[in-house]
Amino acid sequence: MIDGLPMVVPEPGLPDRVRIHEVGPRDGLQNEKAVVPVEVKAEFIRRLADAGLATIEATSFVHPKWVPQLADAERLMPMLDGVAARLPVLVPNERGLERALALGVREIAVFGSVTESFAKANLNRTVDESLEMFAPVVATAREAGVTVRGYLSMCFGDPWEGAVPVGQVARVARRLLDLGCDELSLGDTIGVATPGHVGAVLTALGAAGVPVERLAVHFHDTYGQALSNTLAALRHGVRVVDASAGGLGGCPYAKSATGNLATEDLVWMLDGLGIETGVDLGRLTATSVWMAGHLGRPSPSRTVRALSPQEL
Repeated sequence: MIDGLPMVVPEPGLPDRVRIHEVGPRDGLQNEKAVVPVEVKAEFIRRLADAGLATIEATSFVHPKWVPQLADAERLMPMLDGVAARLPVLVPNERGLERALALGVREIAVFGSVTESFAKANLNRTVDESLEMFAPVVATAREAGVTVRGYLSMCFGDPWEGAVPVGQVARVARRLLDLGCDELSLGDTIGVATPGHVGAVLTALGAAGVPVERLAVHFHDTYGQALSNTLAALRHGVRVVDASAGGLGGCPYAKSATGNLATEDLVWMLDGLGIETGVDLGRLTATSVWMAGHLGRPSPSRTVRALSPQEL
């Protein structure tokens, strides 16, 4: 290690560049018990962009009753004018899309499930019914020239159903892609995946005609497997990885879910592999320490703790 950076030792066959899809402002902050002031959220996003993150999921246009922590979406988005990053938002339905389009949003995401139990818990619908709900959302967004991402949760395990067959993941992923999504993010919502499992799912998706170029991965670190799973995905050609600054977040509808993969931990590994991200690790670490101060607790990211011991 030199000046807080890992020694660079590339691994043949890996992508030369990875795009990090930063989810901290949405997926991270939606799980906070207290509502973070909108001014702090806006500053958080600005600092993440200044650290070099080019895609930052800003907020969600879900009904405030369900996620009160993100009820300020209409106030937040105008505060981000001039931020040099892509700023996708989550929309649950047509009404959410209308609200987002009214503010000039150019990228949206819908959030689906490959299992019936989680579809019921999260959307109060079956998998088929949720896809039917997404169809007009995706169609309207595409007609408006808006990019659409599809999240698929419970791709590797479900707290109610247990192990999820890889064929089931492939079938639902293919259907969501056929609706018109530009990109699919495969979620290990409760963090139970292991590298071989990741490879099996990606192989099944390829066999179902889902191009790896259209895929992203979204790992949780419940069993400390998020980085090893990410490396497995990179070895299969994935070039987009979701992560959350400081390791913020989890899932409010899956109680066994712990924090997302910390962006700093991901950047440390990618830097060591010689994979470009455009992210300044020092600035990113400082941003997570700053946010940890606003939240009143240390960041769970191992890299943040190693590079900047926090006293909270």
